[in-house]
Amino acid sequence: MDSLESLPVGRRVAYWRGRRRLSQQVFADRLGKSKSWVDKVERGVRSLDRVSTLHDIAAVLRIEAAVLLGRDARPAEVTGRIEGVARIREALSTYDVAVGRPVVGCPGVPADRVARDVGHAWITFQYARYPRVAELLPELLAGAQRAHADDPGRGRATVVEAYRLTASLLVKLGEAELAWLAADRAMLTATGDPMLVAAATVQLGQVLRASGRVRAALSTALAAAYRIAPPDPDDASPAELSLCGTLLVQGALAAARHGDDRTVADLLDEAAAMAARVGDGHDHHRTAFGPTAVDLARVVAALDLGHAHDAVTWHEKTIARDGWRWLPPSTGPRTCLTPPAPTCTPTTRPAPPARLSRPTALRRRRCATAPPPATSWPRSPATRTPRPRSSSSPPPSG
Repeated sequence: MDSLESLPVGRRVAYWRGRRRLSQQVFADRLGKSKSWVDKVERGVRSLDRVSTLHDIAAVLRIEAAVLLGRDARPAEVTGRIEGVARIREALSTYDVAVGRPVVGCPGVPADRVARDVGHAWITFQYARYPRVAELLPELLAGAQRAHADDPGRGRATVVEAYRLTASLLVKLGEAELAWLAADRAMLTATGDPMLVAAATVQLGQVLRASGRVRAALSTALAAAYRIAPPDPDDASPAELSLCGTLLVQGALAAARHGDDRTVADLLDEAAAMAARVGDGHDHHRTAFGPTAVDLARVVAALDLGHAHDAVTWHEKTIARDGWRWLPPSTGPRTCLTPPAPTCTPTTRPAPPARLSRPTALRRRRCATAPPPATSWPRSPATRTPRPRSSSSPPPSG
């Protein structure tokens, strides 16, 4: 379903009923209506003109009534951040550096200083201090663009990181279309560098899911994961595994929005294998990837698929599990935007994961122009072997 906003209310009802795995008969029974009534509503033959009926339908589907009406609820504090969003939009609409005009109020800053400032802004974002990030971003964008223009080699990664941060913040603030602009610029700037492209694809996947374009989010995330997947997982660096695993998680979340249980399970299982090698307490490429991130993704995916029991099971497992708990460093009042080194807070340090032999199924495809073989890694949804799974049992362990 590429865009729910353009669909009539009846089609939205049909979409969410399918997401909740309810037949028309079961849905009608829970509403106290007939199956023909549900069918007419979904086909648009019968209109939903009573507020009480809309609320009853939303309660059965476990969504907000505003979602059925096409007025998705915005984040709680968005109204107080309109000014910050407007300044970010203005910064993204400025082309002073590209056309050679002097940037007003933005003196030249060394590329390494801009990179440190962007890193500090990322840490602030991870602490969910979104208003502060919104204040920092306009100046950061201008500085990163200027650094990239002055030294394309050194400034390229910094401007990509600035655009990634901008896209992540705008998704949090419910500005999906503006976030798409930032993610698109990150992708264009990163073109030619597979790792930078993969990093930018993480935010692009978030934007596409927030815009309801789940099929595009799934295919893009998997394509980027295939491109950087190491031939031998044993020889891959933690940074490579973190980025590839995060892309698999993004693909799994998109598949969950599409209602594809098997693809979700397979992608998250593959991501969990990579996470076991990386461990918790790291933030490679601003992904915070590790076993905890994968388990939390299982919770979100289970909720999207309508599997409440699985979501509770994984949530309890994540809370109860001992191990590393990664916390970004504090971001109190500072005169300089240079962040300290990230820290880890250990509780009980787990033993390092055992070195696993590379299974045949994890071999990377050899030819980028040929269709992926059945033994490609990560595996594409079309080549996965369907596995029977009981809806009442929790998903397999990562």
